[in-house]
Amino acid sequence: MALSLMCLSGWAQRTYQPTEENLKARKEFQDEKFGIFLHWGLYSMMGNGEWVMNNRNINYKEYQVLAQTFYPSHFDADKWVAQIKASGAKYITITSRHHDGFSLFKTQTSDYNVVDGTPFKRDIIKELAEACRKQGIKLHLYYSHLDWHRTDYPLGRTGRKLGRPTDQQNWKSYYNFMNTQLTELLTNYGPIGCIWFDGWWDHDQDAKPFDWELENQYRLIHQLQPACLVGNNHHVTPFDGEDIQFFERDLPGENKAGLSGQDVSKLPLESCQTINDNWGFDITDNRYKSTKQLIQMLVGAAGRNSNLLLNIGPEPGGELPQQAVERMKEMGTWLAKYGETIYGTRGGVIEPHEWGVSTQKGNKLYIHILNLQDSSLFIPLKAKIKKAKLFDGGKPVSFTKSGSGYTLNLPVVPKDIDYIVELTL
Repeated sequence: MALSLMCLSGWAQRTYQPTEENLKARKEFQDEKFGIFLHWGLYSMMGNGEWVMNNRNINYKEYQVLAQTFYPSHFDADKWVAQIKASGAKYITITSRHHDGFSLFKTQTSDYNVVDGTPFKRDIIKELAEACRKQGIKLHLYYSHLDWHRTDYPLGRTGRKLGRPTDQQNWKSYYNFMNTQLTELLTNYGPIGCIWFDGWWDHDQDAKPFDWELENQYRLIHQLQPACLVGNNHHVTPFDGEDIQFFERDLPGENKAGLSGQDVSKLPLESCQTINDNWGFDITDNRYKSTKQLIQMLVGAAGRNSNLLLNIGPEPGGELPQQAVERMKEMGTWLAKYGETIYGTRGGVIEPHEWGVSTQKGNKLYIHILNLQDSSLFIPLKAKIKKAKLFDGGKPVSFTKSGSGYTLNLPVVPKDIDYIVELTL
C-alpha cells in the first residue's frame, strides 16, 4: 500500500492541473477568435523569409554581422498595434526569438539581442508590450526551441551546414539559457497571454528520443504567470502541460499542408496561416490572399471551434506591408458588422460542410454560408428551430422540417463573402 501511494503521489506531481486563472485565460482566448502573427528579426533584412540562414547555409558567424546594421527606423509600436487593432484582432503573437537565435528583447544571457547587439538599441518587445497594454490588445510571445546560432544547442536535423562546431553541444547549458530567457520575458514585460513554442520537430528524427524536458519548462512558465497559456507547434498530439493546440497552415481536422495530421484535442485550438505565402518578409512575395479568402478562413476556423492567427512579415525598416494593412482594415470593417457571429462563439452543432460552417452562442446558431449555388439549404439539426432570419437586416427565413434536419428557404442564391442565417433554437 505504501508503495502504491508513493507511485500515485509521483503520478500526481507529473499530471498538469491548470489553475483557475489559467482556465479563465483559456476561455478568454477562445472568445477572442482572431490574432495577428508577426515574424520579424534579422532575417527580414535579407528579404527572403525567416529560414534564409538555413536555406542559404549562411555561416553562423557571418550571419550575426547583420545585427551591426539592424536599425528599423520606422518601427512604431503604437502604430503597429493601432493598425492591428483595426483588423478586429484581439491579440498579437511576435517572434521574441526565432531559429536564428537573435532576441528582439534585452537579455542578460547574450549580447546577441536588439538592445546590446544593434545600433537601434531599443527593446522591441518592451515597446510592443507597452503599446498593447495602452490599446487593450493582449501580447503573446513566440519562442524557438531550436537555435542555429548558439554552439551549445544540440544539433538537430536543420542548421547542419552553418559552420557551428560539433564539440561544444551542451544540453544543460542550452536548457538553462532558454529558461533564463523565458524567466526574463515573463518577469520584465507584464502579463503575457501565451508562450508559443516552435522547433520541437528539429529532433523528431533522432535515433534516440530527444528529451526536451518540457515538463519542467512548462511548470516554470505556469509558476511565473499562472494565466499564461502554453502551446507548442510540434505537429503532434498535445503534451501534458500544454493549454492550446496549434495547427500550422491548416484548419483543425484538415491536413492539406502535411503538418496537421494529429488528432484534434479538447484544448482551445488555434490555426496559424500566412497573409501571403511566407512567414518572414519576402521582397518578392506579393501573393496576398484576397479579403474574401481571409474572412472565409477566419469563419472556417471559428466554425471548427478554433482561433485564426494570421501572419504578417513586417518590413526590415519597421513598417507593416501596405497590402497587409489594407487587408487587415477590410477584415476589421467586416468584423465590425458581423463580429457578433464570431467573437465569443464556439463551433456550432452543425459540423463543417462544403457549403460552410456554423458557430454558436447560447441558443443562437449562426449558419455561415460560404459556398452555395442554390437558394435552399438542408442542415442536419436535431434541435427545434424557434425562429430563422438573415443576420444582416433581420429578414425572416422560412424553413421546413425535412428528415433528420431542416431545409432553409433562402430569399436569394447567396453571393456574399459570408451569407449568415441566424437561428434561434
